[in-house]
Amino acid sequence: MKIQPNIRHAIPTDIDQIVALCEAHANYEEVTYESKEKRQRLASALFSEKPKLYCLVADIKGVLVGYVTYMKQYATWDADEYIYMDCLYLKEYARGSRIGEKLVRRIQEEGKKMGCSHVQWQTPDFNTRAIKFYKRIGASSKPKERFFLDIY
Repeated sequence: MKIQPNIRHAIPTDIDQIVALCEAHANYEEVTYESKEKRQRLASALFSEKPKLYCLVADIKGVLVGYVTYMKQYATWDADEYIYMDCLYLKEYARGSRIGEKLVRRIQEEGKKMGCSHVQWQTPDFNTRAIKFYKRIGASSKPKERFFLDIY
């Protein structure tokens, strides 16, 4: 019998596990991750009176096996609000168990409560497993390049 995770909003005591999941996610996507000050900065963004970011976690008996972060944004062309899913990551052993789908479906519910019309996100083109998953749950994609320009 498989243990089903509790999909819930992150709480402050989850922060160390969330940072560890973020680092694992960055490693998976082959980018450098500097954990210095991430704990405090993420906690402030997630748990302030007016959060900048929201986080759902997949919790199995106190162990977080995955997380998803999202925020409300505004689309100029649509003249409408939407949810931007910033990160979705599951530990290797939790993949293929429909936990990712449960997290995405929960974001849809949260977005509906927030008055949003849809969810947007991106993934690296080499992440073929994720692309297959997203298509399986009914998502479509638009080819684009993402650019970064440092401010400081």
